[in-house]
Amino acid sequence: MRYSKVYLSSFGYELPPNVITSDDLESRLTPLYEALHFQKGQLEALTGIRERRYWDAGFRLSDGATKAAEKALETSDISRKDIGMLIYGGVCRENLEPATACAVANNIGLGADTQIYDISNACLGVVNGMVQVANAIELGQIKAGMIVSCESSRQIVEMTIDRLLTHMNMDVFKKTIATLTGGSGAIAVILTDDSFAGSGHKLEGGIIKNATEHHELCRWGPDSGVPASAPMCMETDSVGVLQNGVALGIETFSAFKSELSLADNDPDKIICHQVGAAHQKAVLDAIRVPAEKDFTTFQYLGNIGTVSLPMTAAIADERDFFDKGDFVAFCGIGSGLNCLILGIRW
Repeated sequence: MRYSKVYLSSFGYELPPNVITSDDLESRLTPLYEALHFQKGQLEALTGIRERRYWDAGFRLSDGATKAAEKALETSDISRKDIGMLIYGGVCRENLEPATACAVANNIGLGADTQIYDISNACLGVVNGMVQVANAIELGQIKAGMIVSCESSRQIVEMTIDRLLTHMNMDVFKKTIATLTGGSGAIAVILTDDSFAGSGHKLEGGIIKNATEHHELCRWGPDSGVPASAPMCMETDSVGVLQNGVALGIETFSAFKSELSLADNDPDKIICHQVGAAHQKAVLDAIRVPAEKDFTTFQYLGNIGTVSLPMTAAIADERDFFDKGDFVAFCGIGSGLNCLILGIRW
């Protein structure tokens, strides 16, 4: 994929008010820890995650996405009438139908001609949405588009804790420890063509690869499929996801450098999907990118699914991690397995 007139205009994000530490979760799991002879501190030691955030109980996903969207509009040079496409890319959605994007579009007052829909692809939903908006801009179908998402881990973590305290065995703990890393948050990303003053950061292109033979390594959903009101279950083969995800990442990163004709020392900076300490180290070591080129948020935000990568980029930008002219890689690996890497000239 190559783009000639697509720009990343602005980010907007919203953080939930409730900070939940790994110690908080372990305190609730005391009976399990005693049964398995675990010492407190295992969760942070295994994942590198000290805390994550939850929305208030009953908080609407569309409200979080709306707040992020308004912030993105405030910091952009475009108006809402310029938005020709709105995509909601979250794993978490308010209903099976209608699209959560419809509520967000209504809340922020988008026009009747705007294309509005949801997409879903595990943790890659937002970056997949960026590709769809970028394609529409490159084809001249729209001048600007927005991708939004709001993720909430409260429900699935609560259900997982109940399950762990019911079964009290190592096998269930191994399958569900990744679930306990989940955080919450909302993000909005605006892309535009080059007709706007101060367009932003140029999206150069990217690459997508898959390894769908590993599609059962991580699953989250109702125990028996739809309806969505059924009890939810999430299980992850953490070792399998890490090993096969890294292998796919190596293949995709090599293709990415070839597609965009990058020099050996490129990219200047990298933003990865935020899984945890072991995943970060394994990925960076595998693709031979020094840790100082990376910016992380998993330590205090956890894994926020589709929100993690773009929110981390937004926070990195706020903290002046990027220098003007940097070539920045957005690298996402999601359940399925799918890998998508985008290159942006800052």
